[in-house]
Amino acid sequence: MVIVTYAAAGEIATCLETLLGAQGVNLRVVVVDNDSPDDTLAVIRSWADGTTEAHQSLPFDTRPVAKPIALDGSGSGHRVTLLPTGTNGGFAAGVNVGLAHLAADPSIDRFWILNPDCAVPPETPLRFLNEAEAFSIMGGRIVFLDDPDKIQIDGGRIQWWSGLTKNIAHLRDPKTTPAPPPQALDFISGASMVVSRAHYECIGPMSEDYFLYYEEVDWAQRRQLPLAYADGAMVYHKGGASIGSRTSTRAASHLSTYFIHRARLRFLWRFCKSGIPGALLYSFAKAAQLWLHGNRTGAKVLLLATFQVRLDADSLLRR
Repeated sequence: MVIVTYAAAGEIATCLETLLGAQGVNLRVVVVDNDSPDDTLAVIRSWADGTTEAHQSLPFDTRPVAKPIALDGSGSGHRVTLLPTGTNGGFAAGVNVGLAHLAADPSIDRFWILNPDCAVPPETPLRFLNEAEAFSIMGGRIVFLDDPDKIQIDGGRIQWWSGLTKNIAHLRDPKTTPAPPPQALDFISGASMVVSRAHYECIGPMSEDYFLYYEEVDWAQRRQLPLAYADGAMVYHKGGASIGSRTSTRAASHLSTYFIHRARLRFLWRFCKSGIPGALLYSFAKAAQLWLHGNRTGAKVLLLATFQVRLDADSLLRR
């Protein structure tokens, strides 16, 4: 499995601790760090040698993980490899580094991509493994870590007239909401998705030109095999920890606004040019709304993203 970290010092230890509590399957975990500006690497190393514990209240039971843990992929049972890249090429670039590392082992037939701000119940990995039908990308249920009575996403749909995406089962009760039929899904969330070797070898790695957002939507549109859904494979997700994605209690950061709207137009240009007029109309309306509510910088950033004006992440963080 592949975890891409960037400024994930507050979440990564909990993620790794829960993964290594997985039952019934041995995981090969590759952590690819995209040149984190915080203490992410130090936290991973101190967690692995037992100096730092993962302290977080979780909505499921966990068991202690024996330390120390080697970070070079050696040992038996669950294995962890840490791969610092020394640069931040975006989410897909980090994922591709991890996939290339794992794909060198022909015994691995599926690759799980997981966000570092996720916590994983011990039965979830085995549920992903036991889904035996041929597939391109497989998902499961993603629930809010801070509000575990609400689903974040069960998979996604695309509004082709605007390029916007919709989270299936968003905010519904995970205890009473049935699993979606796979044929109802347009894509699987990149926060937790399992990719088959057949998909990786046929389609190739993720497109790196988005930098953030829509990489998994793009990947799903290029599939040759069906999407799949593993019922009971639940993951708890904090969401937006490193870049400030919009949540139910927080507006999107300028960084998030820029990359998501740039990616939305880029995706439509690649897969559905007839949706560009509607996408532009949406951008203008949303920018006007932000402007009228006093968020003039947000409105400008959205329009710059819509017209694909290049901005670097550092300049967005200063806005």
